[in-house]
Amino acid sequence: MEYRIAVLPGDGIGPEVTEQALLVLEQVGRRFGHSFRFGKLLAGGCAIDATGTPLPKETLDECMKSDAVLLGAMGGPKWDSLPGDKRPEAGLLGLRGSLGLFANLRPAILNKELRDASTLRPDVIGESMDIMVVRELTGGIYFGERGRRAGKMGQEAYDTESYSVGEVERIARIAFEIARKRSGKVTSVDKANVLESSRLWREVVTEVARDYPDVALEHMYVDNAAMQLVRNPKQFDVIVTTNMFGDILSDEASMITGSIGMLPSASLAEGRFGLYEPIHGSAPDIAGQDKANPLATILSVAMMLRYTMQLEDEARAVEKAVDRVLEEGYRTGDIMSPGKKLVGTREMGMLVAGYI
Repeated sequence: MEYRIAVLPGDGIGPEVTEQALLVLEQVGRRFGHSFRFGKLLAGGCAIDATGTPLPKETLDECMKSDAVLLGAMGGPKWDSLPGDKRPEAGLLGLRGSLGLFANLRPAILNKELRDASTLRPDVIGESMDIMVVRELTGGIYFGERGRRAGKMGQEAYDTESYSVGEVERIARIAFEIARKRSGKVTSVDKANVLESSRLWREVVTEVARDYPDVALEHMYVDNAAMQLVRNPKQFDVIVTTNMFGDILSDEASMITGSIGMLPSASLAEGRFGLYEPIHGSAPDIAGQDKANPLATILSVAMMLRYTMQLEDEARAVEKAVDRVLEEGYRTGDIMSPGKKLVGTREMGMLVAGYI
């Protein structure tokens, strides 16, 4: 099989970690007989510097022609003073909207080799943790009507939360389909005791659940969900929620693992197209120093193989290679602990590729 991948290395450590992910993907191709064609493109701060816009038309056009997109990282302090619609993050929002990336999948996985890195007590976190947060990505308050107006107490700003039945139904089905392949439980998170948009959300998710009698559904208010994640994270399997709540809860869930440099993500459109990226930022303070952890980007490639290319054996081969590297005691600085072997970005990538 041949696959066309748009590669957006981005800013800071993005180019370094992306390079190692491509190394691993090429090794997957050699082992399993696939061909991957990479087109490297500008997006984010580097695109602003080169073209004056965070998402050049050439980049968007190539993404639309590709089977998938691999993104390194976007942004950094260098561009913080720019207006909101000119900042690197606007490029990411533009990609999500233009490519129809409505479902964000954020696995929060605690590898047994790294369980000491968690901020939770061992009796709370257990031997391991595996939660999938499914976040609606193109609706809700981030894409609703917004503005400023005169008010009784001076200028006021507003942002509007809005969801349609269709938007909720399609993200709910993604969550139920994923739960079917895991432990068979979906927790839908909303604020239905206060928000009308959440009441519609709960109604639609409940209706969709009728088509999945083999999957257990529970509803949970967002404030309780935030507390339960740190009280008893093992109770969760798949969490499905709105754009804003998902933004917050997925970060909380990821930090419970104690190793943000280990966690991948996928943003999916209708069909199999997706954008894959690590959840960490551009970390400009360590850029170019061979210190960045590439494992989150490498695991994002595993998600690409699984969700876009439907290559489950190849995805598992990448994940098993990462496990093997950690079992052998290799660590980048962010996950380093006494008695382990400190390696840099490039060596970590070569080790994973070697185990594949």
